[in-house]
Amino acid sequence: MNMISTTLPMFLMISTILAILAFWLPSLNSNYDKLSPYECGFDPLGSARLPFSMRFFLIAILFILFDLEIALLLPLPWGNQLPDPLTSFSWMSAVLTLLTLGLIYEWTQGGLEWAE
Repeated sequence: MNMISTTLPMFLMISTILAILAFWLPSLNSNYDKLSPYECGFDPLGSARLPFSMRFFLIAILFILFDLEIALLLPLPWGNQLPDPLTSFSWMSAVLTLLTLGLIYEWTQGGLEWAE
């Protein structure tokens, strides 16, 4: 009980200080870009039919794929506690092999080159 009564006020104090700093610090340096509703750099009043780079789209999709790979492989250490850990290892190996072969294919086709 003593541990809870000492750590709970400390956690509440730290979280309150961080919340106050999060609301206070961004308002110190305000400029036109921060105050605009579109922080992406596009003009909201211009044409919506701007050319879009397919290479940028490919890099973004690859990032999402490998980010999902990390999410899929995160529970792997707990999979070793299953009755048959070879099953989780084989699924992990299949996912990694498939993603590695896809990355090698894109690399050899020149799909990862940003500029030609």
